[in-house]
Amino acid sequence: MKIIELKNLTEKQIQQLLRRPAIKTSDVFEAVQLILQDVKKNGRKAVIRYAKKYDGLKNDEILIEKKELIAAEKKLSKDLRKAILTAFKNITRFHEKQKKSEYEIETMKGVKCWRKSIPIENVGLYIPGGTAVLFSTMLMLGIPAKIAGCKRVVVCSPVKGNEINPALAFTARICEVDEFYKIGGAHSIAMMAYGIEDFKKVDKIFGPGNQYVTAAKSLVSIDPDGCAIDMPAGPSEVLIIADNSANSSFVAADLLSQAEHGEDSQVILITTDKKFAEEVFLNINEQLKLLPRKFIAEQSLKNSLIILIEDIEQAINLSNSYAPEHLILSVRNPRRLINKIINAGSVFIGNYSPESAGDYASGTNHSLPTYGYAKSFSGVSVEAFMKSITFQQLTKDGLKNISDTVIKLAEEEKLQAHANAIKIRLQK
Repeated sequence: MKIIELKNLTEKQIQQLLRRPAIKTSDVFEAVQLILQDVKKNGRKAVIRYAKKYDGLKNDEILIEKKELIAAEKKLSKDLRKAILTAFKNITRFHEKQKKSEYEIETMKGVKCWRKSIPIENVGLYIPGGTAVLFSTMLMLGIPAKIAGCKRVVVCSPVKGNEINPALAFTARICEVDEFYKIGGAHSIAMMAYGIEDFKKVDKIFGPGNQYVTAAKSLVSIDPDGCAIDMPAGPSEVLIIADNSANSSFVAADLLSQAEHGEDSQVILITTDKKFAEEVFLNINEQLKLLPRKFIAEQSLKNSLIILIEDIEQAINLSNSYAPEHLILSVRNPRRLINKIINAGSVFIGNYSPESAGDYASGTNHSLPTYGYAKSFSGVSVEAFMKSITFQQLTKDGLKNISDTVIKLAEEEKLQAHANAIKIRLQK
């Protein structure tokens, strides 16, 4: 990681410094487009071909029967089962509070309006299973889907060697998943978005994935034949704001916990103390030696920074400009800064709130906007699995009361048919 003093940089250099590593998209999008078109045209035949090529599928059966999940689940250790159930409980408790309340209002005499929230009927969940099987993502997506009341919840996750991960099988069962398909990659996104012979398409796809999955989600979301997606996505990231009250080994561990996600992940430390920055740097090198995913973390650290600033106010401004997926505040009296944070996916407050707590079990969702999208997107929630419909009902008196207003506005916009829809009722 490079250590950079901000005071030596111009405004233009600071903006350049905060730019994410460029994502190579042209080749990826071209390859993914071919896969999407193939699945669109050839359906199940194409999906099976890609699943055998990329997922190691041994036969032509991609649906996992519930009895297979139950059999796999039996291999789960008691300790891991207990940990998953604790996470399940915490995530459920937090997300249950997110259900939208209904309301009705009389905007003027005789004019009633109300809003009703309705679950999306068919949703698809993508659970990564490449370099790591992220069964925690099953909890983060499956729980809000069920709380929302989605009628059909479909899961796609690559299963290497046809051996279903016991933790993944267990989380799928407790989340009451309706269908589980042992495929991944762009072809699974295509299947969910377009449907195939024996699979009905979904209405919205959720979940993180590699660059091919991300490209596929982006493309199906702009295809009239495709479907909606949860949010645009990029590589994982964390930004930590720390002063000399922080623990350098804690901060180093938090930076590495995100760096090990992928080679294109980015981690940033912003601190007021040069000595502390050097301590963190040394701690990172020591802790890195012990990580099984050392190589991945090392590649990520090449994209990463330690930035020295003069005060915490400047650090908050930098963070808001960067809009991190995860923001950790390891400073004195961190809660005083909360109201100043306007762009972040999820915030972790104080020395004892590691980002990994939110990734697994504190209760908040770990499916968050990355690559600066925290400026305009929220993380996954129960509301993301729902849509709202508005209703209105006017009495005769209500129509009379609002008629002059509507006619005037419609005629001003030269939309005479709109005005006539009011006038014809008044004449009757």
